[in-house]
Amino acid sequence: METAHTLRKIDDLERHKLVDASERAGIVSVLEKFSLAVTPHVLGVMNNSDSEGAVAAQFVPSVAELQEHPSESDDPIADVKHSPVAGIIHRYSDRVLLNVIKTCAVYCRYCFRRENVGPGNGGLTPDQLDAAIDYIKNDDQIWEVILSGGDPLTLAPRRLSAVMERLADISHVGVVRIHTRVPSVAPDKITDDVVSALKKHRAVYVVVHVNHADEITPQVAEKFALLADSGIPLMSQSVLLKDINDNATTLTKLFRTLLANRVKPYYLHHGDLAKGTHHFRTSIKRGQEIVRELRGPLSGLCQPHYVLDLPGGHGKVPIGHQYLEQLSSDTYEIDDVFGEKQTYVDTRG
Repeated sequence: METAHTLRKIDDLERHKLVDASERAGIVSVLEKFSLAVTPHVLGVMNNSDSEGAVAAQFVPSVAELQEHPSESDDPIADVKHSPVAGIIHRYSDRVLLNVIKTCAVYCRYCFRRENVGPGNGGLTPDQLDAAIDYIKNDDQIWEVILSGGDPLTLAPRRLSAVMERLADISHVGVVRIHTRVPSVAPDKITDDVVSALKKHRAVYVVVHVNHADEITPQVAEKFALLADSGIPLMSQSVLLKDINDNATTLTKLFRTLLANRVKPYYLHHGDLAKGTHHFRTSIKRGQEIVRELRGPLSGLCQPHYVLDLPGGHGKVPIGHQYLEQLSSDTYEIDDVFGEKQTYVDTRG
């Protein structure tokens, strides 16, 4: 099983030559604060397909994580502020996050919930899950439930199926969305039983987290196909990461590879202000430049929304390149997709 052979300790990293012995003391300090998990599948990608070291950089701890910027927080998007009951995050009126579990198949080094996930962090108790489901039942404005976490696809299929059935019984819940890393980091866990569990709800969408095309191996592509062939729409979310995918060439390959595997690029996240992640973040200006470079050369089907999840729990906002500048009451200057300035007169202005 993937989980049985997952790398979780400094000795595992040294045995596989993922860190140098000279770094041991620093890495041990990192692992005292933040969880480690590298699945056998991810290790195989690192060894065989990681052409730029981009995969390893996402999962192998670094002493840079010990450096905390003053702006960083252990709750960068204020989950706690918006959690009326355990397991529920209710930031927007029509949708909630339901976090049943606090463990993941892998632990991304830039995770915005890195302080609250990992082995030893218990998921919801049966009573807490009942209370969370009741909260959703009692608010008929809630139209969408997002299973996040921790990673919901690390739940046993039986438990996942039970949660999906309970959500399917709530008439005002029109859509269930799954946020997961599992298909790209532990593809063996995507089985027919998991697909059957997901399909307990009439409208389920799976959003897979992928940051680099090297992560989409033939085995991962096979699992994307299993989900898509089962009628489950797939979308992706990626994080813009310095020296990993912060250029138009790398993102073009990623988004084209995703779309060719029937995964619609959905979000490109600006890095959150989680503790010890400063070395992963680009500037917003650089992010906007990259997004601008993608517009035109890259099919519109491949274009994700570049978003910032505002600190303090104020929600996601699009922060892409601004193409339009108003010059007068009815006249605008617009950047076209070829980098030229064009004038547009709004006759209805």
